Amino acid sequence: MEEEINFLERSLKWLEDVTTGAIGYEIESRTLQGLQVVRFVPGFVRCHFTVPIHASDVNGNWHVGAIATLIDNVGGAAIYTISDRVKVTVNFNISYYSTAKIQDEVEIEAKVLANKGKLTSAVVEIRRKDNGELVAIGKQWTASNDYRAPQAKL
Repeated sequence: MEEEINFLERSLKWLEDVTTGAIGYEIESRTLQGLQVVRFVPGFVRCHFTVPIHASDVNGNWHVGAIATLIDNVGGAAIYTISDRVKVTVNFNISYYSTAKIQDEVEIEAKVLANKGKLTSAVVEIRRKDNGELVAIGKQWTASNDYRAPQAKL
């Protein structure tokens, strides 16, 4: 139980640090800026997010690269809730179903699907908050190795 709480604390701190730019890359912090975590339990993360202007393309649509960055990081945080470290994404697939515009509010849910020791899988769904319309689904497999990504410091 104590180990489970420790994973949750480290995972939440890691996601907050990436969002604020304390660790990771500027592209991640810019993309995740304004992310609000609303539920955080082992194997599951739910967030709310308002699409910012700097994450849009020339037509005002949420940029697919920004969506991919958000999916990778929120999915990684869900995986981190049940593991001892941030893992490396080794397989990443996104299906885009609709667009979101600047200032649209979305809900992001990440769920761990499988934990096979060194390999862990998660699915991340992004839906419009107002009507539940699916924007994108991302599936990822991550692997644990000797690589040490920036870790949250408690």
